[in-house]
Amino acid sequence: MTIAIPLLDGRLLSHFGHCSEVALIDADRASGVLTKRIIPAPPHEPGRFPAWLREQGADMVIAGGMGQRALQLFTASGIQVILGASCAPAEVVVQAWLEGRLKSSGNTCRHDPGEPHACRHALTSGPKGPGKI
Repeated sequence: MTIAIPLLDGRLLSHFGHCSEVALIDADRASGVLTKRIIPAPPHEPGRFPAWLREQGADMVIAGGMGQRALQLFTASGIQVILGASCAPAEVVVQAWLEGRLKSSGNTCRHDPGEPHACRHALTSGPKGPGKI
């Protein structure tokens, strides 16, 4: 399985559409993380990321949050979306998912008209406690 992680400075970026690069990590539950590639993200254009990541071979995206339209486009492209991840190095995020400590908590980013942007990103309890990887 190829898992895409949006990055800024080598760590998961909480909002997918603002990333400057993407980690593509090949991993499976039996063997763990197998390979990792870092590639520059394409220019931000509405609707571009899902098709681009499918071209890169991504099967899953793990992010802190993303807009509702992006979520719909990823799903329509056949890419599974896990939302609610904490800012951490890509391998740590993927390992948390492989171990079952990262569960999709739904879209953690709200962009309601007239309200401030609110994000709530957390992992299930791990060795360092609730919300920690």
